[in-house]
Amino acid sequence: MIYPENFESKIGFDRIRNQIAVLCITDGAREKLSGLHFSTSREEIVRLLEETFEMRTILMLESDFPENNYVDTALFLKKAEVTGAFLETGEILTLRKGLTAAYELVRFFGSDSGAKYPRLRALSRDVQGFPEIINHIDSIIDRFGKVKDSASPELYTVRRSIREREGQISRRLQQIMSQAQAAGLVDADASVSIREGRAVIPVSAANKRKIKGFVHDESATGKTVYIEPVEVVEINNELKELEYEERREVVRVLVRFTEMLRPELPGIAASGDYLTTMDLIRAKARFALDNDCTMPIVEEGSSILLKNARHTLLAQTLRKEGKSVVPLDLVLTPQKHILVISGPNAGGKSVCLKTVGLLQYMMQCGLLVSVSENSEMGIFRSIFIDIGDEQSIDNDLSTYSSHLLNMKNILRHADNRSLILIDEFGTGTEPIIGGAIAEAVLEQLEAKGCFGVITTHYSNIKYYASNAQGILNGAMTFDVQNIRPLFRLETGKPGSSFAVEIARKIGLPDEIIRSASEKAGSDHINIERQLREIARDRRYWEQKRDKIHQTEKRVDELAEKYKTELETIKAERNRLLKEAKAQAQQITAEANRQIENTIRVIRESQADKEQTRLVRRKIEQYKDSLEQAPADDGAIDRKIEQLRAREQRRAERKANAATQEAPEQKADLVKPKTIEPGVKVRIQGQDAVGEVLELTGKKAIVGFGQIRTTIDLKRLEAISNSEYKKVTRSLRPTTASPASYDTAERRVHFSQQIDVRGMRASEALDATQEFIDDAIMLGFSEVRILHGKGTGALKEEIRKYLRTVDLVASAKDEHEESGGAGITVVRLEL
Repeated sequence: MIYPENFESKIGFDRIRNQIAVLCITDGAREKLSGLHFSTSREEIVRLLEETFEMRTILMLESDFPENNYVDTALFLKKAEVTGAFLETGEILTLRKGLTAAYELVRFFGSDSGAKYPRLRALSRDVQGFPEIINHIDSIIDRFGKVKDSASPELYTVRRSIREREGQISRRLQQIMSQAQAAGLVDADASVSIREGRAVIPVSAANKRKIKGFVHDESATGKTVYIEPVEVVEINNELKELEYEERREVVRVLVRFTEMLRPELPGIAASGDYLTTMDLIRAKARFALDNDCTMPIVEEGSSILLKNARHTLLAQTLRKEGKSVVPLDLVLTPQKHILVISGPNAGGKSVCLKTVGLLQYMMQCGLLVSVSENSEMGIFRSIFIDIGDEQSIDNDLSTYSSHLLNMKNILRHADNRSLILIDEFGTGTEPIIGGAIAEAVLEQLEAKGCFGVITTHYSNIKYYASNAQGILNGAMTFDVQNIRPLFRLETGKPGSSFAVEIARKIGLPDEIIRSASEKAGSDHINIERQLREIARDRRYWEQKRDKIHQTEKRVDELAEKYKTELETIKAERNRLLKEAKAQAQQITAEANRQIENTIRVIRESQADKEQTRLVRRKIEQYKDSLEQAPADDGAIDRKIEQLRAREQRRAERKANAATQEAPEQKADLVKPKTIEPGVKVRIQGQDAVGEVLELTGKKAIVGFGQIRTTIDLKRLEAISNSEYKKVTRSLRPTTASPASYDTAERRVHFSQQIDVRGMRASEALDATQEFIDDAIMLGFSEVRILHGKGTGALKEEIRKYLRTVDLVASAKDEHEESGGAGITVVRLEL
């Protein structure tokens, strides 16, 4: 059941149907399109969708597919059924065009290419191509629609006689024309003309009595008359009789052809019906291509899982303006089968509702829809919609009465296989009673198990949806900072109407807005404020998350790139060292031969033997040193190991963040009950915050940054870690990672000094590790760490970490005049 009767116009399906009709070539296809209907049979729906999807693929991939020459043959085939009737030459040419198109389609789907499209191949399997009829038509009619001379022996004879008579007439007229011109009766540039099918010569009106014949016409001015000389009248009469005979013979040829065709008319009619069916499928596929439509997964039961769904008509409008539609993701299951959408006006609630209705109706009519291919759409037995103003003077219906009438019909016929679409639920009457009635109706719809999408501004509907088992709240997102809708659906929470913000943006006076807020009451305003804050915070953290993901991806890519480059350099260095060793061995062998010659000369000259042995030993030692020289892989190995260690630390931090973030945040919010070493404190009545270092009786030694002071416990109050961070964060410079990890850009903006004063030891170590890693990555040979003097514990932890880094050559105090022990100068081996 589809309710109401004008359902298609309400959701815009009538415009979809009209657009497909324009793409149809034949009237038969348009007639079939008008009969396109909502189906509840999964088998039929899947067949129609697969046929269109296969055609869509063909139009994209198969260049030899016969897409044109589709024609209607139904009208003149009915004419051919009448005994004694015959088809005109133009109709026969149209028939040939249609038979040829059907034959080419059948041949395509019977080929290897067509085997890839089983649905359309099955549709073409029993269709006849009638190549014999096509050949017969070619034998009797030429491509200009004229019956050929060879269509029958009689026609050939008649036309030969006609040509002979035409030749005789032409020759005789030329003779008469020449004589008349010589006598001055006809102008020298005059020529033979045809009037009323008769050959005539133009003669001036003054001389018309001087030439015997019949006047057939005269010029507009009356100065020229057209005369058929008596000498050619008889020949023209014979020619006219031959033309009548020609026409009778042409009719006999066409009658014989039509009689031959008559037994094949049922098969030809089936072929014509097949052609219009293929034309309709082609038009639907062409529409799908133009609007990026595809085939979803069709489920037997009732459910909806839409991914990247777009309202087809809205996407067309935005495309003309150079814009793109925001896609919709929506899920309705038997567990959560009704979605209540709230949010600002003009925020996209109605578009969301219409998108669901239009796409579901299109799919159950066998049309491809604007969704991702992994979307899942079930089968509904009925669809109900209540949208727009249906007030009627004739029926004495107000706006609200029409809504109530719709509610009555929906509640009477809806069940768990129904899809309900209601826009602005409960509006049109006094808000309190209207909201109460709407809530009662919603309760009944939930109890019936109906699937539905409902839009509303009423708070009681939002609250009911939050507590109902089968109902899900949804909100259209809103950019609070810029006061503009984002047209994106988020489920799981209700949305704010942002009425105050929109009114303020439009320019409504502040006193009116303040007065309205007071009249609405603090409870309502607080709830709206909380909804706005939730929307704002969620958007902020989503942006943060996306930025972190992009940054981590870039860092991973750079780490992998540098690792690969370093390993490549190492391999290249080893190759060069190997070649150098081979050259050294060659040099050593050559030097050895020279030395042996020297020794031989020494022996022959009876030199001292001990001196000779000493020379040989030195030569052997030199040779061994060349062969055993180790490859110095230290710097490169250390760099690779540094990258690996950095990557491992990053992975550990990510894993720890996932498991510890929530507990740590919760712990940070807890305010300590007693003051003890390590507790964060504030001096009562002041903003200064610090950390308790030790207790001495009723006093405490507190570190405020790098300052240590002794204060009475009574003057101190404990604060939470989050409060401490909030205050100290505003007092120290941040070291936020840049959004882009381009090396050249980072090197330009990199600071060779980091300030970790006021941080906890773990925070300072994390910051130092990242700082040193960046310095090594960017190639800086010297950096400075500002940690302050304090108790020296922070400095010792940082120095302990630096001693574990292979590429740190030294870590020393700065000169006294530049900061002394409060700053560590780190020199790096690069």
